[in-house]
Amino acid sequence: MAADYVSSLFGIAGKTALVTGASGAFGRAAARGLARAGAGLVLAGGNQKSLEDAATEARALGAKVTTVARRPGTLADCEAMVDAAVTSFGGLDLLVVGSGMNDPAPIVDQSLERWQSIMDANVRDSWLLCKAAGKRMIEQGRGGKVVLMSSTRGKLGHPAGYSGYCTSKAAVDGLVRALACEWGKHKINVNGIGPTVFRSNLTAWMFADDPKGKSARDGMLARIPLGRLGEPDDLVGILLYLCSPAADFCTGQVIYVDGGYTAG
Repeated sequence: MAADYVSSLFGIAGKTALVTGASGAFGRAAARGLARAGAGLVLAGGNQKSLEDAATEARALGAKVTTVARRPGTLADCEAMVDAAVTSFGGLDLLVVGSGMNDPAPIVDQSLERWQSIMDANVRDSWLLCKAAGKRMIEQGRGGKVVLMSSTRGKLGHPAGYSGYCTSKAAVDGLVRALACEWGKHKINVNGIGPTVFRSNLTAWMFADDPKGKSARDGMLARIPLGRLGEPDDLVGILLYLCSPAADFCTGQVIYVDGGYTAG
């Protein structure tokens, strides 16, 4: 009965998951993984076509899917996403925050407005989503799982103008720990996933064979013990764990999925 044991420990079939940034690389991979695991999905994103492509892909895997073509820029946006879960599925069990951005520049050149846009997308929007989803989970009284997108850059600096991004991801890590403490009494687990570079539209240039991409890639690979950059699907296994009963005693943690990058 090994299969039954594994299924009960890691199973999330019948749960309802809200995934933001579902039109991006991680959000889309998260949607595929959660769909395969039997969760109902509310997918949110700002790019309508990419969002519908992600929904079509998840439906083809057997999932019931509702889409919300909004970014989490205001509390009203976030509440609309949560309301979509309640309307479509009767409640919300899992929140996966896959939305965010970077806009690198040296601090002496970067405007306050550009820096603030990074902080808003990565910190403010995560806080707003947690506020809206957490209120619903607390009202439901059955606990829940929250997974925020961190980065190795929440722990490590970067020489290429990441004062906004590194600061924002360190703040996300603080939010993970704070809410884990605040919501423990409600049986709501809050954790983060911290990847290194993984393939996406934003990082495609690092995977290219031109001199700029090869140079940057070689520099990263020299510090990654497993000898390769990441793929979006590399993040799905840890996501499913954090959303499952297997992680019921895991909260307040940022788990690095980085090929060993932060170990050196």
